[in-house]
Amino acid sequence: MELLWKSHMMKVIKLVYVLLLVTLMNSKVSESKKEKIISTSFEYNGINCRANSVSLKDFGGVGDGKTSNTKAFQSAISHLSKYDSEEGSQLYVPAGKWLTGSFSLISHFTLYLHKDAVLLASQDVKEWPVIKPLPSYGRGRDAAAGRYTSLIFGTNLTDVIVTGDNGTIDGQGSKWWQQFHQKKLKYTRPYLIELMFSDNIQISNLTLLNSPSWNIHPVYSSNIIIKGITIIAPIRSPNTDGINPDSCTNTKIEDCYIVSGDDCVAVKSGWDEYGIKFGWPTKQLVIRRLTCISPYSATIALGSEMSGGIQDVRAEDITAVHTESGIRIKTAVGRGGYVKDIYVKRMTMHTMKWAFWITGNYGSHADKNYDHNALPEIKNINYRDMVAEDVAMAANLEGISNDPFTQICISNVTISMAAKAKKQPWTCNDIEGITSGVTPKPCGLLPDQGTEKIKDCDFPSDYLPIDMLELKKCSYSI
Repeated sequence: MELLWKSHMMKVIKLVYVLLLVTLMNSKVSESKKEKIISTSFEYNGINCRANSVSLKDFGGVGDGKTSNTKAFQSAISHLSKYDSEEGSQLYVPAGKWLTGSFSLISHFTLYLHKDAVLLASQDVKEWPVIKPLPSYGRGRDAAAGRYTSLIFGTNLTDVIVTGDNGTIDGQGSKWWQQFHQKKLKYTRPYLIELMFSDNIQISNLTLLNSPSWNIHPVYSSNIIIKGITIIAPIRSPNTDGINPDSCTNTKIEDCYIVSGDDCVAVKSGWDEYGIKFGWPTKQLVIRRLTCISPYSATIALGSEMSGGIQDVRAEDITAVHTESGIRIKTAVGRGGYVKDIYVKRMTMHTMKWAFWITGNYGSHADKNYDHNALPEIKNINYRDMVAEDVAMAANLEGISNDPFTQICISNVTISMAAKAKKQPWTCNDIEGITSGVTPKPCGLLPDQGTEKIKDCDFPSDYLPIDMLELKKCSYSI
């Protein structure tokens, strides 16, 4: 009897042990699944949420920083194109280093980068297709022939989002910069992100590094939000402009930090006779809470390619540090077009060469066929409520003979000059305007009107349509 009892107890103990082991294993599996869900859950604010989402890994993506993922991106986006409707689709890029050449987006689509995801631009020129020059430019900027397709590219699209949890896109541009300096480029360098002839665009919450040339270039597009972007390139890297809205309507640039070798924001609309013929202006542009470091260029530049026109630009709460100029308007005989209805307020500048710079003698023409009678119209330029310190020269305002730049208004601006500042803080030629409460005293062409008479360089009180767009909260688990 005792032996039977012992045998029975051993069976019970083994059964309990097996049950405990199974319970522990199931618990670990559940925890593992739970951890997996948590690690691949994400949310963001977007112009639209998507009904279908896949991971780059599902299409053979390898995030080792060495394997090319160009085909993986192309395959994933091709697969998702079947959801090219308002329900939309999304491609998730997980943590890793994803080497890739150029790839094109689709409509009703989101590209989302994990916080530890890095897109590395391929160094293999074969992974960069060549396309025609932009019609409003007539030629490539670096070379007369075509241009390399941007890393992330799209044309004739609707409802496109490129975003992430501050994921990174690294253009690995040093090779391109060397070829540019050595004049070895056959085609114009690629940009990091370019969307053409598109509507409803969002580019947000990303870090962009070392672009071969311009970083973000929406062109011939409308209804654009660019928000929460960090852009960094060496301060001597050539033409690494931050954000270049080009022949675009209804655009908002907010909460961006830019260190670059060229203009932090460059507003454009075509080059000489090509831009005049194309005739597509940039208008209704809002720039807010921008921080810029660019020792050899401008915080905000208007032009020099402005032949299609630039109108209704509103910039506020802008900070510039160790930057060549605060606001710069660049144009020339032959540009045609216009820059008008420009409003800037609450700008802070530290260690600048110029606070304000307007030049009608920029040069740099597309070719020798430009119209020498095509004179630009520059008028209604308004600057107010600004403070600058350690400035070499307050302003260099240079219009065009027989084509003066008019209605320049500067109000409530205090500029503290550097220890080795120019003896003459203001230089003015061929301009007309007024000032109020400006230190140091402006040039004679900008007479002080007194605080009671001046219109105070009015800043529009209405909102542009892009400000009325409310983003949706999107959340996913993959």
